[in-house]
Amino acid sequence: MTDIVPAEADGTLERLAAAALWADAEDAALVVRRLADPPGDRAWTVLATPDRDGAVFTSIGADGAGHIDLIAVDPAAQGRGIGRALVGAAEEWMRAHGAAEARFAGNPPCYAWPGIDVRYTPAACLAESLGYERYRVAWNMTAGLPARYDEAEHEADLAKLAAAGVTVAAAPAGERATVAAFVREQWNDKWAWEAEQATGLHYAYRDGEILGFAAWGARPLWFGPMGTAEAARGLGVGRVLLRRCLAEQAAAGQTSAQIGWVGPLRFYSRAVGARAERVFWLYRRALD
Repeated sequence: MTDIVPAEADGTLERLAAAALWADAEDAALVVRRLADPPGDRAWTVLATPDRDGAVFTSIGADGAGHIDLIAVDPAAQGRGIGRALVGAAEEWMRAHGAAEARFAGNPPCYAWPGIDVRYTPAACLAESLGYERYRVAWNMTAGLPARYDEAEHEADLAKLAAAGVTVAAAPAGERATVAAFVREQWNDKWAWEAEQATGLHYAYRDGEILGFAAWGARPLWFGPMGTAEAARGLGVGRVLLRRCLAEQAAAGQTSAQIGWVGPLRFYSRAVGARAERVFWLYRRALD
C-alpha cells in the first residue's frame, strides 16, 4: 500500500507538476503557486507520497463539494497505483471536511483547469475506474498573440465608445476595490476575487459608472473573466476590453492566450480569431 502524507507546495512539487503535466509544463509551476494561494476562507491541502513522486491538491468548494484540483504522478512512477492512492487519500480528507461529493473539476475562483483535459487520458481512465461519472464538458479557446482582428472594426469600436462618452482604463494592483465591487454586484464573489488577483485588469466607465471589465492572469497566463453590464451591451465594450488585455499579454511575452471556461464561442472567434482547442471532462461521484 502506498503511503500518502501531507506535503508543502514547494519547488519539488512544482518540478513534479512540470514533469507529469506534459501539456502544461510551461506554466505548471505558476499553477502550483496559484493553487497554494487561494481565497482565505478556502479549506485545502496538498497530499503526496513520501518520495514526492506523486501529489494531489484537494479543496472544498463553496457548495461543500470536494475537489481534486490537481493530481500529478512522475512518469517514471506511473503504473504503481500511486494515482489511485492519492485519490483515496484526497477523498478521506474531503470526508473529514464534511464533503458528500468528490469532483475532478475546477474549484473557482482559484483553479488549475475546468476538469480533466481529454489529452490526459490516464487521468480520465483513473477517474472512471474509481466510479466517477462524467457530468459536464467544458472547453477553452486559444487566441494567438499578437491577436488577429479587423483594425477598421477596432477603430470603429473605439470611435463608438468615445461618441457614447465611454472611457476605457486600466486598474492597477492595489486600486481595484471599485471595479471588484462592480463585478461582485453584477456577477459574483468568485469573479470579483479573480479581478482583484489578476495580473491585468481593464474596465470601461461613463459618468463615473462602470460598464464592463476584463481581466487576465488570475489563472496564470489565461484570459478572463470578462463581463459587460446589460445596459452597455452593443457598444463594443467587450471587444475593446478583450483586445486591451490580449495586447498586454503579448507585451508580457506570451505567444498565445487561453480563454477559459468559454461560453460565447462566436464572440471570441470573431473578435480575435480565437479557436476552440482544449476540451475538459468534469467528473463526480458520491462519497460513501
